[in-house]
Amino acid sequence: MVKRAAWFLVWCALVAGLAHLYLLPAPESAASRLDGAVALTVLTRAGPVSMTAAQWLPGALAAEMPASFESEALKAQAVAARTYAMSAHRHTEADLCILNGGCCVAYKDEAALRALWDTDYEKNMAAIEAAILATDGQYLIYEGEAIQAVFHASSAGSTEESAAIWSPAPYLVSVPTPETPENTPGLVTTVRFTPGELAEALGISPEGDPAAWLGEAVLDGAGRVAYISIGGQRFTGGEIRGALGLRSTAFTATWDGDRFVFTVSGHGHGVGMSQYGAQAYAAMGWGYEAILAHYYPGTTLTSLSSR
Repeated sequence: MVKRAAWFLVWCALVAGLAHLYLLPAPESAASRLDGAVALTVLTRAGPVSMTAAQWLPGALAAEMPASFESEALKAQAVAARTYAMSAHRHTEADLCILNGGCCVAYKDEAALRALWDTDYEKNMAAIEAAILATDGQYLIYEGEAIQAVFHASSAGSTEESAAIWSPAPYLVSVPTPETPENTPGLVTTVRFTPGELAEALGISPEGDPAAWLGEAVLDGAGRVAYISIGGQRFTGGEIRGALGLRSTAFTATWDGDRFVFTVSGHGHGVGMSQYGAQAYAAMGWGYEAILAHYYPGTTLTSLSSR
């Protein structure tokens, strides 16, 4: 019994220690700020942990957007992340997780950020905290409810509408976005596959000349691949993206006589705010309110103080 109790105490200490590793110091005067009053249950590798939005936001913002981005882009991302947290109930035991960026919002703890930023940690964290403080408690609503403020890294020409991937939302529609190869690193990427590699990745067994494997792609309203036939089998753009590890569904596929060449534009699902688009608009002089209104049309920017 004594041994069992001792092991239980050790386990509790380990969980508490692991949970503590995830927490970043909240910005100054967090206790009197609106974000400090918002309670979240966050799923970590040690299990569910209680945090305030003020504790969670710095690590989420720092992981999702470069601290070197324009201040108005950082503010827009802070509002989007806060809104996402307020509307997210993606786990039965928690509001959201910080396990990986593919599920909820990306997150980096202080140790990870110090390793990433090295001597720039204090300067970068100051920029992150300034964006959070400047937008304290602000979030987006549609018809009185916090929206699903999804976002992605970049798009080329236009964003995607949510109906193409998930269920439709009136504020998640396709809008123009200003990314170019000059203002967005890696906007266009190329991936090549031999016929054998492509067949294995897609689970198909086509015969004959590989030049005849590719059918014409059907594009959706945002110019992304809705469907494409490869080797006589029809796939959605999302299925191709997942199977081949493409950065988005905005791609073209060609045969160069030796390999299949997939040329991909943008990075991410393409729905909601483009982070590099927000950066480009901020560099043009747009404020964060205008950026948010553009990528989430029909929404209203409100504050926890108005609840």
